Amino acid sequence: MPRRDAPDPSAGELRGDAPLASRHTAPPQEADARTDLVVEAPGADEVTIVPWPILWRNRIASKVEGHDKYPWIVLSAALFGLFSVGFSITVLSIAIKGIAEEFHTSDNVVIWVITGPLLLGAVVTPASGKLADLFGARRVYLTAMGFVGLFAGLAAIAWSAESLIAFRVVGAAIGTATGPAAIALINRLFPRERRAQALGYWSLVAAGGPVLGVVIGGPVIEAVGWRAIFVAQVPLTLATVGVCAAVFPETPRNRAQFDYVGALLLGLGAASFVMAINRAPETGWGWTNPVVVLGLAAAPILIGAFALYERRITNQLIPTKYFPQRNFSFSMANQFFSNFAYMGAFFLTPLFLQRVLEYSTAKTGFVSIARPMLFAIAGPIAGWAATKVGERVNALVGGVCLLASMLAFVSISDGSGEVMVFAALALSGIGMGVTAPAVAAAVANTVDESDLGVAGGTQQMISLLGVVVGTQIMFTVQQAALGEWLNRPADLIPDDVWVHAYDRAYLVGAAAAALSITAALFIRSTTKDGQVTRAVPPNRAVGAPGRSLARESSPGPAGPRDRQAVGRCDDQADSVVGIESRCMRG
Repeated sequence: MPRRDAPDPSAGELRGDAPLASRHTAPPQEADARTDLVVEAPGADEVTIVPWPILWRNRIASKVEGHDKYPWIVLSAALFGLFSVGFSITVLSIAIKGIAEEFHTSDNVVIWVITGPLLLGAVVTPASGKLADLFGARRVYLTAMGFVGLFAGLAAIAWSAESLIAFRVVGAAIGTATGPAAIALINRLFPRERRAQALGYWSLVAAGGPVLGVVIGGPVIEAVGWRAIFVAQVPLTLATVGVCAAVFPETPRNRAQFDYVGALLLGLGAASFVMAINRAPETGWGWTNPVVVLGLAAAPILIGAFALYERRITNQLIPTKYFPQRNFSFSMANQFFSNFAYMGAFFLTPLFLQRVLEYSTAKTGFVSIARPMLFAIAGPIAGWAATKVGERVNALVGGVCLLASMLAFVSISDGSGEVMVFAALALSGIGMGVTAPAVAAAVANTVDESDLGVAGGTQQMISLLGVVVGTQIMFTVQQAALGEWLNRPADLIPDDVWVHAYDRAYLVGAAAAALSITAALFIRSTTKDGQVTRAVPPNRAVGAPGRSLARESSPGPAGPRDRQAVGRCDDQADSVVGIESRCMRG
C-alpha cells in the first residue's frame, strides 16, 4: 500500500513532466530513508509535488506574463520597490536631531546615517550591476531587497548611534543592487524607442517618493519616534519581494567569472576620492589635511590601475569598448555635471533661504518641496517627449533649465519675493526631470543587453559622484567666499556678505550646468518620432512577455505576441538598415 495518496493529475497540480522543480522518484527500498515526497505504487502515476511558493509564483506568472501590459506590470512592481527603499532618506534628515538626543551624541555623528549610504553607493554600484548581469537581474534584485528588509528591522532595534550607522551602511551596500537590477529588467522588457518613457516613471518615483516620505513621515516621527521609519520599511520591502517574485521574469545568466580585482581597484579609487572630497570642507580637516591629500592623490592612481588592468582581461567589470562611444561617455558626463548643479544647490538652498531671506524652518521645507515635486512631474512627461524629439533635445533643454535656475538664484537678494524663489526651484526640478530619463535611455540603447546591469550601476555611480562633488565643492566655495567673516558668529555677518558668498557658489553650479549642456551636444538621439534610429535585432527589441527572458536568444517558435513584435521590428529594420551611417538623428 502506498504511504501517500497520489493526487489526480487533472486536479491542476504540476505533473512529473513539469519543467520546474522536477525530481527523480526514489527507489522503493530507499523511500523510507530519504522521506521523499514522491513514491511508486501499483496503479499510480509518477507525480511531482511542487513546493507551494513555486506553485503560487507559477500560477500568477502564467496570468501576468501573457498580458498585453506585462512590461508595465513589471515596471509598477519595480517602482513599488524603489519607493520602499528610497522614502527613508529624506525622512531620516528630519529625525537627525531626535536620534542624536536619544543616543547622547552629536548631529555630526548621526548624519552618517544619511551620508554613509550615499558615499558607499558611489563605490559599489558598478559591481552590483555586474552581479545582476552575471547571476540574473531577478535573483539579484530579490536577494538584495530581502536584505534591505532585514537590516531595516535591525536598524529599528539599534541600541547606539554606531549600531544604527552600521546597519544602515551594510543594508545600503547590499541594497544598491536593486537599482541596476530593476533598471536592467525594465530596459529588457521595453523596446528601445520606449525606454525613455518607462524611465520617466522611474524618475517620478525616485524624486516623488522622498517628498511623500517627508509629508507622511514627519508627523509620524513627531507622534511615535524615528524607529517607526524602519518598522514601516520592513513590511514594505517584504511586500516588494513577494510581488516582484511573482511578476519579474527570469533573465539570462552569464557564467563568466566576476572581476574581483577590477571591482576592488575601482571601489578603492572611488572611495578614496569620495572620502577626501567629503572630509575636506569639515572643521578640523581642510584641503591640506594629510588624509585628504592622500585620498586625492590615491584616487587617480587607483582608477588608472583599474583602466590598465581592464584592458588586459576579457571578463571586464565595465566593458571598455563602450567608452569610445559618445552616447556612453558623454551621457555619463552629462549626468555627472547635471547632478553636480542640481544636488549642490539642493543642499545649499535651504541655508540660503534661512540666512539671506530669513525663512523659518517650516517655510523653507514647504517651499523646497517645489523642486523634487516638479522633478517628479516632469519625468514621465519628458520621457514621453523623448520618444518624439530624441534624447539629445531633452538633455539640452534640461541643461538650459538648470543653468537658468542657477542664474536665478544668483539674482535673488534679501528683498526678493517668493515668486522668484519658486521660479528658481521650479527650473531646477524641471531641468533634472527632463534630463535624467532621456540620458539614461541613451546609455541603455548603446550597450548590449548582457551589460544593462553594469551600465545602470555605472550610471548610478557617476550620478552619486556628481552629488558628492557638487555638494562639497559648492559648499566649500561658499565658505571660502566669506573670507574673514568665516569665524565670526553668523548673526554678525552682514546680509550683503552672505549674498555674495552664496552667489559665488551658485555661479559654480551654473558652470557645471553649462558643462552638462556641452556634453549633451555630443549625444546622438537614438529614438525620434517613435522610430529606432538603428537596426535592432528582432529578438532583442522587446523582452517577449509571456515567457522567461532567459530564453530570448534561444531559437524556437514564436507566440502570437512574439510574431507581432518581430513583425514590427522587421518593418523597422527594412527602413533603417544602415541608417546609423547615413542619417543618424542628431
